[in-house]
Amino acid sequence: MNVTLGLPVLIGLIAVALLFDFLNGLHDAANSIATIVSTRVLRPQFAVFWAAFFNFAAFLVFGLNVAHTIGTGIIEPSVVDAQVIFAALVGAIVWNVITWGLGIPSSSSHALIGGLVGGGVAKAGISAAVWSGLSKAIAAIVLSPLIGFFLATVLVAIVSWASVRSTPFAVDRAFRILQFGSASLYSLGHGGNDAQKTMGIIAVLLYSQGYLGREFAVPFWVVLACQASMALGTLMGGWRIVRTMGLRITKLTPMQGFCAETGGAATLFMATFLGIPVSTTHTITGAIVGVGAARRASAVRWNVASTIVYAWVITIPASAVVAALAYWMVQALR
Repeated sequence: MNVTLGLPVLIGLIAVALLFDFLNGLHDAANSIATIVSTRVLRPQFAVFWAAFFNFAAFLVFGLNVAHTIGTGIIEPSVVDAQVIFAALVGAIVWNVITWGLGIPSSSSHALIGGLVGGGVAKAGISAAVWSGLSKAIAAIVLSPLIGFFLATVLVAIVSWASVRSTPFAVDRAFRILQFGSASLYSLGHGGNDAQKTMGIIAVLLYSQGYLGREFAVPFWVVLACQASMALGTLMGGWRIVRTMGLRITKLTPMQGFCAETGGAATLFMATFLGIPVSTTHTITGAIVGVGAARRASAVRWNVASTIVYAWVITIPASAVVAALAYWMVQALR
């Protein structure tokens, strides 16, 4: 491939990608800390430090399967150029900012996927999409919250049975300690799955410009930069969405927080090892609803949950439309 971008433009695009990664951490900080904050196990300012550390450390645990899926499995790598990447990032960032401002926990992951599809289709038509990879991502919209819901519900049943002879005070004290572990696992899963999406974007940009040679790969400096950007975003917190996730869907006890985080973490670990880019937002929301419903259906504020689901449904098409408009605007200005 011939290198068509000047170095300043390439660096600028990488900086925009890292900005998206930062906003992803900011937007999705609630996913990692909502339960541990709402159960008052940790204060918000300490919780974000805890989550940010494990967000960054995730590259030590997981491979790069999700980055490869994003880089080569959503749109054809041959279609990718600077305009497509720029359009994809604009689509994802604009949708993230809108939903963050409204306090709606939408999916940064699916905003990025929608942006890629919108930019790729605007350039090359519907043939730009890799339907095998795209279908997995779309299926994950449904499956990840359902799996999180199921695992969290089962865990509540198991833990409730195991704790039946214990006093409420003893159970509460034990799970306040255990929540440190479950929150760590969830933050690890969040950093492992979400940061890899930006890695895939930067790597496919470098590949399209001939900087990676013939084989697609993710350079180690890209891994470190993306993990650090996400951790910094998490450190800044996303307090509007913390309130929605941790307080408005259902009221959580430390035991329920532990079950929600553990069920969500297990879902993310499975998806990341399989290379499936799932939404951490969808996953933890499903798990929180699961622990609330395990107590009783009326414990869940279904009107809040339904609003979140509507945001999930429109995220990919909305970010795709914004990305397509951004691509056409860039083309018109050339």
